[in-house]
Amino acid sequence: MPPDSRRPTRRARASRRVRVEARREERLKRQREARSRRAATRQRRKETRKTLWEDAKNLPNLLTFVRILMIPVVLVLLERGRPKDCYWAAWVFVAAAITDLIDGWLARRMGLVSVLGKFLDPLADKLIVAAVLVWLVQMGRIPAWTVVILLSREITITALRGVASSQGLIISAGTGGKLKTALQMVGLICLIIGYRYRIDLWIYDFGLIDFTHVGRILVYTSIVFSLTSAATYMQLFANAIESKEEAVESEDEG
Repeated sequence: MPPDSRRPTRRARASRRVRVEARREERLKRQREARSRRAATRQRRKETRKTLWEDAKNLPNLLTFVRILMIPVVLVLLERGRPKDCYWAAWVFVAAAITDLIDGWLARRMGLVSVLGKFLDPLADKLIVAAVLVWLVQMGRIPAWTVVILLSREITITALRGVASSQGLIISAGTGGKLKTALQMVGLICLIIGYRYRIDLWIYDFGLIDFTHVGRILVYTSIVFSLTSAATYMQLFANAIESKEEAVESEDEG
């Protein structure tokens, strides 16, 4: 066989150059796409940080931050423990409860409902309630088992809501849960005051009232509604999951 016959033909060399060039172009394309994805990711992160910062500066979320900052104020006043300090601690707690109502109303009214607000608002509520409950235990104004039940209920329902949200389910709070919150908040205010005062209104003289005793009754009552509302919520969650599974099975069969 002549030596020249072993050399690649001109057509074969051209074909090989085309394949090499195609692989090179494909590699460059993948590199450009990777750079584009990284740039897009950086841009999304930048926009997310900017959005979170803007959300943090809106009025409803600023009120939520103020409510969180009220927690140490209430605890410091309770730690002092004098009647005057407890009186002002109760007013700070009331102010925190009022900001809770105002920031939600403002967010809806001004169209400023945000992801950050949805996270911070319930967090602030649970933080101040949990902190005050724990502090009242060491002051001897409420037994520890009460705090264990109330906090366990809140942790359970919060976790359940997280699971429901991940499944695309929205379960509204029932009347029992709202009544539980109202009784609990008023009960905590009475426990924060914690001393006996004479209540003499112009229509009726209630005499000397032990606010610690009244607060305990209200908190104990709230435990009943807390447990019943938790059971109702769990039942609604189970029904919603079952309905969703049945809907998925129906679609699969169809």
